[in-house]
Amino acid sequence: MTRSLNLLSIQSHVVYGHVGNASAVFPLQRLGHEVWPVHTVQFSNHTGYGAWRGQVFDPSLIDECVTGLKERGALARCDGVLSGYLGSAETGEAVLRALREVRVANRSALYCCDPVMGDVGRGIFVRPGITDFMRDHAVPEADVLTPNQFELELLAGFATPTMVDVERALIAVNALRNGGRTHQSRTILVTSLVTDATPPDCIDVLAAHFDGDGGMRRFLLRTPRLDVNLNGAGDAIAALFFAHLLTTNSPAGALQRAVSSVFGVLRRTVQAGSRELLTVAAQEEFVQPSQMFEVRDA
Repeated sequence: MTRSLNLLSIQSHVVYGHVGNASAVFPLQRLGHEVWPVHTVQFSNHTGYGAWRGQVFDPSLIDECVTGLKERGALARCDGVLSGYLGSAETGEAVLRALREVRVANRSALYCCDPVMGDVGRGIFVRPGITDFMRDHAVPEADVLTPNQFELELLAGFATPTMVDVERALIAVNALRNGGRTHQSRTILVTSLVTDATPPDCIDVLAAHFDGDGGMRRFLLRTPRLDVNLNGAGDAIAALFFAHLLTTNSPAGALQRAVSSVFGVLRRTVQAGSRELLTVAAQEEFVQPSQMFEVRDA
């Protein structure tokens, strides 16, 4: 039986739809994990609509919530910290303060950073200062990273039209570490990956695992390309990949389960013609994906 995790998830939240914590929390709970959500923003809906209401929360909210968890003695039971969209660089600093508190209480806790900064076609869509914060502060602390291809290129500083370029970028991003974590293993998941080797009707997702000595193993999963551009899918993949990685210690297995699950949800969403992910209606996909895609060495 898969062990139940306690995960601290610090990211955005929406009232309507499924992005950020609204996309990440329920799938994890459906798998039997306890999730402690802290919201960096609360909006009426995701910003892809072009109009929304709500507010970016003061970073002190994160500090207050984590202090409360510390006072309850909960941080020692925290298996991992997951961060996503940040409203500001100051919010990111609060996330890292929370991470430090968790690591003091539980040295084996891992940090998954989804470095949300932009995407192909939209470019950078976060506030000034966040890209620098991600590269210089958040990424160096992460045990697990889940950038899309655009974000991988932003962190590496160059384009990745070929798999050779992707490998170079992975090595460059893996080198972004603080001094105390130089010899720690690290896993990087690259979503929405398209290279010259990707068929036009497909899309790739790649997981790269670096051991403590710098050796790298890469795993590739390819799915059909769905005619859809939905917000929140990356948030769900990051959360599921992190949880499956923690429970199985298998990057290949985590890649297969996470992507197969979210593909199933996306397919149901497309069939229904919905603009929002059918996270609840298609929830069985999180437990038992209707189609398991093959993972191969890359």
